Amino acid sequence: MTSSQQPIVRLEQADCLAFLAALSDASVDVIVTDPAYSGMNEWLQLGNGRIVGQYADKGTEDGKWFQEFQDSEANYGRFLSQCQRVLNPNTGHIYIMFDSYSLLSLGPLVRDYFAVKNLITWDKVHIGMGHYFRRRHEYIIFATTSNKRKLRHQSFPDVWRFKRLHRAPYATQKPVELFQAMIHASAEPGFTVCDPFMGSGSSAIAALKNDCHYLGSDIAADAVQLAQERVAAYQQTGQDILQLKPASLPDEKVFWE
Repeated sequence: MTSSQQPIVRLEQADCLAFLAALSDASVDVIVTDPAYSGMNEWLQLGNGRIVGQYADKGTEDGKWFQEFQDSEANYGRFLSQCQRVLNPNTGHIYIMFDSYSLLSLGPLVRDYFAVKNLITWDKVHIGMGHYFRRRHEYIIFATTSNKRKLRHQSFPDVWRFKRLHRAPYATQKPVELFQAMIHASAEPGFTVCDPFMGSGSSAIAALKNDCHYLGSDIAADAVQLAQERVAAYQQTGQDILQLKPASLPDEKVFWE
């Protein structure tokens, strides 16, 4: 990609496993993703919130909650195996987000497929729901396909402070800055970034901000439509229609400055 070319963006409605299976071997440089784990909602029973609604109605036409990824060890192993296959063995970096429940139940499996390098804590600044203690953070496992390619530099901290989005247009929408930090640390202009759980496309906007190509999918039709509209608006105007305010803190320097 030259400076005069626009990054290629491909957004699809597809199950994450089917989407990854259709990609060529070693065709992706960086994966950044926030899987829709089922465990926390299924087992911790956090209640009927504004988004969750009736949990039994998840994924239905009238349900308020989206269809989740069944996070059994076997299913998660299939997901990680496909991620390993599509990542370039020389350039591959992967960032996988976890809540506290999925980190304990599934996090150790990542070592079976990748070289785990760091556990990053996302400090969401504003407190959220909780089970006994209320949550103000989530986790990100950073891993690589090899030791050949390092981060952009070695000064990044392992605690990232970006405000969670309050009453965002899409359920569990993550701030663009969170994905910007991942992509800025691991990608170069012209790299291909992939997110098989793209939701409303925050990672797509972050990839464009870093001059990267982007491959994204989501199983929900409304998510894909929203992401398509968001990306088109950003490409035309440079404005993010789903995140109007920055999530970074005004008194802290962000990584990409």
